[in-house]
Amino acid sequence: MPFRTPADEIHIHVHHPPVEGEIMLRTSLDWDENVAPELIDSDGERFEFVLRGVEEPFVYFKPLILVDGEERWASGPDRLATSGAERIRDTFPTFEDAPARVTEPEAIDSEDGAWTHRVFLPEGYGENTLRRYPVLYMNDGHNLYFGPQSRLTARWSVQDTMSRLVEMTAIEQAIVVAVYPRDRMVDYTEAGEEAYGRYLANVLKPHIDAGYLTLPDAAHNAIMGSSLGGVSALSCAWEHPESFGLAGCMSASFGYENDLKERVLKNPKPDIRVYLDSGWPRDNFEVTRDMRARLVRAGFTEGVDLLYFAFPGGRHSEVDWGDRSHLPFQFFFGHRPDVRSVAGRHVRGEGED
Repeated sequence: MPFRTPADEIHIHVHHPPVEGEIMLRTSLDWDENVAPELIDSDGERFEFVLRGVEEPFVYFKPLILVDGEERWASGPDRLATSGAERIRDTFPTFEDAPARVTEPEAIDSEDGAWTHRVFLPEGYGENTLRRYPVLYMNDGHNLYFGPQSRLTARWSVQDTMSRLVEMTAIEQAIVVAVYPRDRMVDYTEAGEEAYGRYLANVLKPHIDAGYLTLPDAAHNAIMGSSLGGVSALSCAWEHPESFGLAGCMSASFGYENDLKERVLKNPKPDIRVYLDSGWPRDNFEVTRDMRARLVRAGFTEGVDLLYFAFPGGRHSEVDWGDRSHLPFQFFFGHRPDVRSVAGRHVRGEGED
């Protein structure tokens, strides 16, 4: 039988390794009152809290540790729980103020060569060892973090956008792997896309999964890019859906030195979700609309496994892509109620962070 809660209850599940002291909860129902867990699992790693008499459609909360009467609050902003179908909220708090960071460049040799990458690790990464993170692989990685390394001296400010969305409780924290092209006119076109895709799926992703606290299944791994990098993202996910279950294509140059349009209608539909967008005019608007139509013909459903936007006046620029990157981030990693829970089977609750 599915787990259900009364209409005026919200359950908060706090996951954390055993600590000295007691894990408690404070909430916006009364920030001065400690809420004690009603159940602690046998490993002492999951603490189940029940908030009763909840009349509002949402509650803010924050875990804390009590040690000899002293309070040690979870780091970061207050978390948000809303009244989803099952009213369950999983959270993985950290208690140290560890900032987000970007690793030094690294490259892994393979039969197809090596591509340089850097890894963005979110705030608090590694402290709560129970937590596993979804991963976003991004093409044109030299444009994502640092202005001096970027084409046109622009940057996407990925870490700033991700951090703000997490602060809003709009997405789960995610690891971002920025992959630098060797020659984007080769890597992202028919000339070299097979080798590049093999490297990402068979070399880089296993390396990241082995070295970091990831959620390795395809449903939690996205690949994304802009212009030719957007074509490459969809092509890679299409050919390697066992590795990448999400693809983001911003202002993608569909049809340029690539047969992806034909493959979409000829090959079986993979189990992936796709984000498409473009500006207008002169921002690959027409070919993106065409790809949207082809994906629908191939069996994708808009609003479920396909999301499409067009932006009047949107330009073909790093600044524009960075400004709207919050949309695919939310599509990939957002807290979305699972519609299957409404039908009577709890799958994941209102969201996790």
